[in-house]
Amino acid sequence: MGATKTRPWDIVDSLNSEARIAAYLEAALEDGDATLVAAALGDIARAKGMSGIARRAGLGRESLYKALSPGGNPEFATVLKVIRALGMELVPRPAAKRTPRRKARRAA
Repeated sequence: MGATKTRPWDIVDSLNSEARIAAYLEAALEDGDATLVAAALGDIARAKGMSGIARRAGLGRESLYKALSPGGNPEFATVLKVIRALGMELVPRPAAKRTPRRKARRAA
């Protein structure tokens, strides 16, 4: 038997529909980690074409790569521009209520 050929997995390959893109961004937003949201936006922009997204957002391609890179810290205005350039919008809705965990009672 021949050796199995593998290639690195990249989320960008899975972001091939508007529904998948929206679900991916929604999951990142629900997590609440700003770094994760920026990374998700970067993944989505790469899937849709970074140059075109940068142009539609009115940003330079290199500055967009830098802002959405793992060490980047984009301004909120940049995040909004990128979301609009992706053809998406942020829609506020009430947060789901979470039930508090009960503490286990100890047997006496």
